[in-house]
Amino acid sequence: MKYIDEYRDGEIARALSSEIVEICTRQWVLMEICGGQTHTIMRYGIDELLPKGVELVHGPGCPVCVTPLEIIDKAIELAGHPDVTFVSYGDMLRVPGSRSDLFRAKANGADVRMVYSPAEAVNIAKRMPERKVVFLAIGFETTAPANAMAAWMAKRQGLQNFSMLVSHVLVPPAIRSLLSSAENRVQGFIAPGHVCTVMGCEEYEALVKEYSVPIVVGGFEPVDLLQSILMLIKQLEAGQARVENQYVRSVSYQGNLFAQQVMREVFEVADQKWRGIGLIAQSGLRLRPEFAEYDANRVFDLHLITADEPEGCVSAQILQGLKKPPDCGAFAGRCTPQNPLGALMVSSEGACAAYYQYRRHVAG
Repeated sequence: MKYIDEYRDGEIARALSSEIVEICTRQWVLMEICGGQTHTIMRYGIDELLPKGVELVHGPGCPVCVTPLEIIDKAIELAGHPDVTFVSYGDMLRVPGSRSDLFRAKANGADVRMVYSPAEAVNIAKRMPERKVVFLAIGFETTAPANAMAAWMAKRQGLQNFSMLVSHVLVPPAIRSLLSSAENRVQGFIAPGHVCTVMGCEEYEALVKEYSVPIVVGGFEPVDLLQSILMLIKQLEAGQARVENQYVRSVSYQGNLFAQQVMREVFEVADQKWRGIGLIAQSGLRLRPEFAEYDANRVFDLHLITADEPEGCVSAQILQGLKKPPDCGAFAGRCTPQNPLGALMVSSEGACAAYYQYRRHVAG
């Protein structure tokens, strides 16, 4: 099977691991941004194939995990309106808000529906003109073009009963925030391949130049990640810093220009709060004034909701590469996939879920 078996080949993986061991002379801390990459690392034990001097930490690349607590609370509030049909991707239904989640809201009678694309939400609004249909539009640059198209379709069709609760985040400003922190330990980054499929590689050049940190755009299979790690260590050992593209089978330097155009037409860059981390300047997307009629915050005049993370949850430190899931006192005890304290244990891309699923908390 093309591009699956080749990138899970054990002999290739062992050869890459051996080369990393051979060239590594110092201790290095590397961060994979994407939660999908984190799960591959845990599933295949990639971190255990590396020399002890190479540490992998896990970044804020899980869209579910970084969606602010306040957005979840707003979603639950909206879902409680008797005339609202609230539409979301399935992985958001169990993300805990400050008191509940969308799954419980649905169990209590709210009209909460799961879809696989934002176009489905638009079609629901078209079929049900008597209902106010709200779509939870979250994610990184990967999902932004499709969510932008939903607003564009609604405007073109003249729908007056459709709106979106938007919480989009951008990768480069998050990396900049990490590198600017006095606590930063990361010396090289594996950039998320799916984001770069849309955005390309060019926007990382400024970060590399400003912070002298190497960034490699990586894929999601075991060989992808080992090759990305090797590329980073080669740069670090040579005292170099540049943008490289390991994921060449899917990512071009410029990215998907049409998708970028759609995003720019519907969204504009804005300051954005990240769950557990706080406000990061110019790190999000919001609907442009021309699409204000589809902004759920305006349509429903939602009041400002503020909430704090549960006591004992260290998700903020995990998302910044400062801690790992087993460092949390609640991990695999008070916090499990069945009874999560934070989003990192719920999401299919969350670091805590990865460590729990692949039993990294169990001795021997």
